[in-house]
Amino acid sequence: MNENTYGLNFHFFEEEDLNAMHLATLDVMVNCGVRIYGKRAHEILSSLGCTVDKATNMVKFPANVVNDAIDSAPSHFLQAARDPNKDVLVKPGKVTYTNFNTGVYFQDPYTGKKRTATKTDLGDVARFCDAIDEIEEFTVAIASEDYPEIIRPLHDAEAVFNNTTKHFGHDTGNLLNTKYFIKMLELVAGGKENLLKRPLSTTCICPNSPLEIHEDAVDVLCESTLAGLPTEVLSMAMTGATSPVTIPGTLIVTNAEILAGIVIIQAVRKGNPCIYGTSTTMMDMRCTTSPVGAPEHAMIGAAVAELGQYYNIPTDAGGA
Repeated sequence: MNENTYGLNFHFFEEEDLNAMHLATLDVMVNCGVRIYGKRAHEILSSLGCTVDKATNMVKFPANVVNDAIDSAPSHFLQAARDPNKDVLVKPGKVTYTNFNTGVYFQDPYTGKKRTATKTDLGDVARFCDAIDEIEEFTVAIASEDYPEIIRPLHDAEAVFNNTTKHFGHDTGNLLNTKYFIKMLELVAGGKENLLKRPLSTTCICPNSPLEIHEDAVDVLCESTLAGLPTEVLSMAMTGATSPVTIPGTLIVTNAEILAGIVIIQAVRKGNPCIYGTSTTMMDMRCTTSPVGAPEHAMIGAAVAELGQYYNIPTDAGGA
């Protein structure tokens, strides 16, 4: 593994704990596998030496394939902004902040009433966050519910482009939207080469816990990586629901999901920037909800930060 960089951070694990969790994750990936859909993924992973069962879509990863992908993932990279003064250099020991993302409801600041969010609302929020220095990059905060879901990511992108000068993170959802989104980025950046030098956006996919990555997510990973965009693999498991009820068990499952995505990224373009991400929380068994403010969410976020540092891969931990 790459050299760890901890700095003056809260320690959730000892070094031997992290080693044990990594070995347990490899055991899951080698002997159980991750269910990954689509011919594109199967061809990429087969070429690496992974065992692909096309009937079940279960992929088993040799340990060396996982470790090589970890080692080739860069520890620092540029998240460029339309205003170069607002560029973010992602590097070990540096903490950056973004807003929480993808709400579907909006409290109207003029009427005080809650309603579904619109494209205009998203633009207003993007412009508001653009003026806040502490928010260093913008994540699509609310969804444009006034547009069909299938093309909503493109309308969201237009609203953000017109209202922020910062780098922004986006979930494009599928292959076609990703291709159109990259064309939008190229127009804003002034061409493919400029976008490659100064990636203006980070794309994101979410595995389906437990241990599954769907075909659309693979397409987003591949297209984004081919364009040189930083790409995040963000697990959103819920302890006791879509992952084991224990925090260590959940961390092993989500670790396997995230590392499987990182293997695909590094196979498509070795050395491409990627982010180890999670917004994992627990399931409230009484209300069957996933409380973002639960103590377990903070504990998992702290643990994930240390796992990312252990792998020397930039890490995103969602929370409130």
